[in-house]
Amino acid sequence: METWNRWIASAILAMGTILPSSAQELATIPLPPMGWSSWNSFSNTVNSANVVEQAKAIHESELQKAGYVYVNIDEGWWLGDRDQQGNIVVDAKSWPAIEPGERDGDMSNIVRYIHSLGLKAGIYTDAGKDGCSTYPDIGPAYFHTGSEGHYEEDFLRFAEWGFDYVKVDWCGGYKENLDPAVQYAEIARAIARAEAKTGHKLYYSICDWGKQSPSTWGAGIGGASQAIWRTGGDIVAPVVVGGPHTERKASFEAMLRNFDANYHPEAEHTGFYNDPDMMVLGMPGLNASENKLHMSLWAMAAAPLLIGADVTKLDANTLADFTNSDVIAIDQDAAGLQAVKVGENGPGLEIWSKFLARSGERAVLLLNRTYFPAPMHMDWKDLGLSGDHAEVKDVWSGDPAVAVNGHYEATVPAHDGILLRIKSSEAPVVKHYTPVSQSNRMSGAETHFVHLAQTGSGWSQIKISYRNASPQGAVVDLHTNDHGGTRVAMPPTGNATRSVWIQVQLDQPGNENRMVFSNSGRASILSLDVY
Repeated sequence: METWNRWIASAILAMGTILPSSAQELATIPLPPMGWSSWNSFSNTVNSANVVEQAKAIHESELQKAGYVYVNIDEGWWLGDRDQQGNIVVDAKSWPAIEPGERDGDMSNIVRYIHSLGLKAGIYTDAGKDGCSTYPDIGPAYFHTGSEGHYEEDFLRFAEWGFDYVKVDWCGGYKENLDPAVQYAEIARAIARAEAKTGHKLYYSICDWGKQSPSTWGAGIGGASQAIWRTGGDIVAPVVVGGPHTERKASFEAMLRNFDANYHPEAEHTGFYNDPDMMVLGMPGLNASENKLHMSLWAMAAAPLLIGADVTKLDANTLADFTNSDVIAIDQDAAGLQAVKVGENGPGLEIWSKFLARSGERAVLLLNRTYFPAPMHMDWKDLGLSGDHAEVKDVWSGDPAVAVNGHYEATVPAHDGILLRIKSSEAPVVKHYTPVSQSNRMSGAETHFVHLAQTGSGWSQIKISYRNASPQGAVVDLHTNDHGGTRVAMPPTGNATRSVWIQVQLDQPGNENRMVFSNSGRASILSLDVY
């Protein structure tokens, strides 16, 4: 058997050298969703009329052109009624026909309208028997608004109605003390069966508010090839015009709290994203500079960009913040990675760096959490870049920034940040590895990489080169050293070699780090480049 394993290892070693790393193309992965959600501005008063109004406003503004395409109907659309066959029954007055020939109470009406504008439609449910309507923000409590016991019917119905996105909350699951990893995996499989029956895709949004560490199980759950998962609670409770809680305001501290709770770089990659909650730009509470910083933080986190404000009431400055193409490009970068903290100039003075798909490029945020302006500085070496020269752009102003001899410094205002895009050369620390592979009959194929060297920083960016000849995407389990695992999605490549990016901690001294891809028979893992 040992001779056989050595033969396998040498064969795979040879495969890893078929195509030079520099010639490989980056696989196309799903990027963080962009759109609008009804909860923050309409709570459980959401209905067809206000959704039509919001969709029209997105379509007629610059938001749709900037990439905001999802119109997501949140809690309150359903009162918990079902017919004798167990199918959802919708209030016909709240969701009437929009066009002649349509039937009142048919949710496909609103979907058709949203689609007619070139937008996508999202819907909401709960993983438990009850939903969050048992804890109403406005109006009476409604029970049985969750999907537990009806996963097959409900997700099939959402797909048949034509919805493109489904958010699954956790009020009922929490009430019943369910295991979110178990329930959300079961839901993912129900979604997959609904997609297979209808041919219609549903983007999967998991909303268990960070309970039981979704970053450790959300990626690829139930075989899902794309998903987001909430990593914390709501930034602000709804502020509904004419409602009973108009005194509510978003706060800078609450926004930062959710950003911090969202910091799980190892879990975010290949179409899987941490979700720090919908944005509160345009709602009461943040000033103009805090709004821009909020947008910068979500972009650096590669977070879903979901607007919570009433789009019809956004002023020109807020619309300009939402639609800044350079900021959006950072969020929507093709590598799909989250920024990592690479240094501090003192308490509350942080340097964040986001590895971008184009070689030698980084997005960098100098973040001042304090109540006073402060001088801040950084060196290219903090970012994994080399050389004295770099092109540096202040993202919000659009102006070139002054940098000298591989060094940048500036005074950052209180409760603010400076967002930069930097183009230079990658530091010469790239290491290329090919695998030693063994087959384990109990757990399926495994691909092993051993003797990986530290790169001198807390996080290493890894380019995985692979082939996946299947017409379906592969989801492969990954463990690095003794850390908790994640799953990596590998889109189909045909006979070509493609690559995807991840981030890991190679924290064992010297060259004693290891990575193991389990169930890797679904895709051929050819090599790793470590940055």
